Amino acid sequence: MELTARQTELADAALAVIADAGLPGLSFRAVAARAQCSLGSVQKAFPSKERMLAAAFGRLRERSVPLPDGEPGRPTVREWFVELLLRILPLDDERRAAQRQGDAFAQHALDDPDLASAIASSDAHLRSLLASLVARARSEGEVGAHVDPDVTAWAVLAVAQGLAAQLLYDPESEDAVRARLDVALAALLR
Repeated sequence: MELTARQTELADAALAVIADAGLPGLSFRAVAARAQCSLGSVQKAFPSKERMLAAAFGRLRERSVPLPDGEPGRPTVREWFVELLLRILPLDDERRAAQRQGDAFAQHALDDPDLASAIASSDAHLRSLLASLVARARSEGEVGAHVDPDVTAWAVLAVAQGLAAQLLYDPESEDAVRARLDVALAALLR
């Protein structure tokens, strides 16, 4: 979904509302208050709450996957995956808010097939990118020929999602998480 500058601003305000009050607190009025604009301007930008929600989800995914510096998968795919996951895991207030927002969208997706489809599509795209890096590492001999790129990409995403949930209720230092991720990813890529 291509957003105008105004829709982007309002989608970001919607994310801030979700971070503070969850999806039950999301309304045109709450977004207008957060963006310090009129209720009518929010309704003009988004013809429905579902469109606003879809825009907010798109902005969340766009903002919450900052890639590590350099060429993807370098110097090694394992090191790059560790750095990628450390950038998205809820290890500080900003990333904890993003995780809470993502969890709220996932919960809402149980009753919203369009949102469920958007999340599934986003996850499939991410898994495809991860699988392509594993396939390249396999073709270059960095990982064994027996390592299945698609299964490994699925497992990396599953590890990230599970660890993200745990870190919300049991925070750990980045160094501890880095050490554990390094061992887990080494095992997946062995």
